[in-house]
Amino acid sequence: MVWNQRVTTGLNLAHFLKEKQVKYGVVNPLHVKKSKELDDNSPTKNDMKDAKVIAQLVKDGRYAVPSLPQGVYAELREAMKIREHLTSDLCVVQARVHNWLDRYFPEFLTVFKDWECKSAIQMLSLHLLPHELVSVPDETLLQHLREAAKRGLGLGRNRI
Repeated sequence: MVWNQRVTTGLNLAHFLKEKQVKYGVVNPLHVKKSKELDDNSPTKNDMKDAKVIAQLVKDGRYAVPSLPQGVYAELREAMKIREHLTSDLCVVQARVHNWLDRYFPEFLTVFKDWECKSAIQMLSLHLLPHELVSVPDETLLQHLREAAKRGLGLGRNRI
């Protein structure tokens, strides 16, 4: 039995077929598309045509038998997928923060070397724009920053 890799339940199907000891393989969707174009040079698409092309690819041996990881290896594969998603989500959030800082608070990175440091995060937690921050007394800002950064802050050293 052969199925197209685009099937979202492909992994569940593969495990089911393996359990039932049915031989199976996968056909690359790109190969199906390229082979279809070679056969009739027509951009039309229908299930009958796809089935014919897939059957021809299988007959020619142009399919792969996937290896299904088991146990710890399956868990590692899943963990890597989750990590990849989290990493891309983190990059999106970081880009949004940089965009916001560039638009509304361009001088922020001249005061703080890194927007992710404790004192910078503490300052951002005030939810104030620069024109609102000007009206806050220095002592109040300093006290708020000292909650995150215990040392190295003072009116004589860093004036915000």
